[in-house]
Amino acid sequence: MKTVKDAFDVFKDQLTQLYDVTEIESIASLLIEELTGLNRAQLKAFPERELNVVQSERLLTQLESIKTGMPVQYVLGYAYFYGNQFKVNSSVLIPRPETEELVDWVIKTIGNQSHQKILDIGTGSGCIPISLKLINNDNELLAIDISRKALEVANANAKLHNASVSFIEADILDINPSFESPHKYNVIISNPPYVTATDKQQMHKNVLDFEPHSALFVPDSDPLLFYIAIANFAVIHLVENGYLFFEINESYGPDTVDMLATKGFIDIELRKDLAGKDRMIRAVWPG
Repeated sequence: MKTVKDAFDVFKDQLTQLYDVTEIESIASLLIEELTGLNRAQLKAFPERELNVVQSERLLTQLESIKTGMPVQYVLGYAYFYGNQFKVNSSVLIPRPETEELVDWVIKTIGNQSHQKILDIGTGSGCIPISLKLINNDNELLAIDISRKALEVANANAKLHNASVSFIEADILDINPSFESPHKYNVIISNPPYVTATDKQQMHKNVLDFEPHSALFVPDSDPLLFYIAIANFAVIHLVENGYLFFEINESYGPDTVDMLATKGFIDIELRKDLAGKDRMIRAVWPG
């Protein structure tokens, strides 16, 4: 690989069994951009730009990782979310665009209100609470996750962005007494595990082999497992007229809405993502 064009050609040749051409170009662009400091437009404008030996060898090493199915974000060690860079590794899910849409909905809902107490359940990389904290530093952000390794990544991201977020190791399915407190939250938000075994059969290798299963999967027999537990928690811990936000499995939108209504939530809104899939819910706890 002597030039940028050579690099693209090698990636296309060796990744055709894993990805379509558009995705291969995107992966190659991300790696070459990071390596050379050029943006995507510059890569297209100067395909004959030469790569030195170190750059070429690094790309070949990264290509070998990509060929195993490893997501490019794990190869790079970071992903972008809501305009900011976040550290990621195989202990956390890679932040996704639909979760950005959920965060945007929260921001538009609470507007410029300050001194809001906001809880993120199943925080992973910490991208949700950190993004919310960066938008309004006067709000108090708390986040929990069952994975200690995930919380290490979340704490590193909070330090990276100088965002004051409290992270606690806790399992929403079995909240321990040390987490129970008289705190009431204005907003509870969660992107919990929601992928069923049936969904799993259609997932790409780079998700199945590399992203943490504890953050992804629920049994077919109990697809709303986490939503029910979080809703029960929210009934106790939301303020009057507080908000509960969920990212959901597109197949269980009406079921999730019905469950929340049964528990007494009001003004329940099911929203589609930019791809037209039922992916988000906002509900109000009347108190």
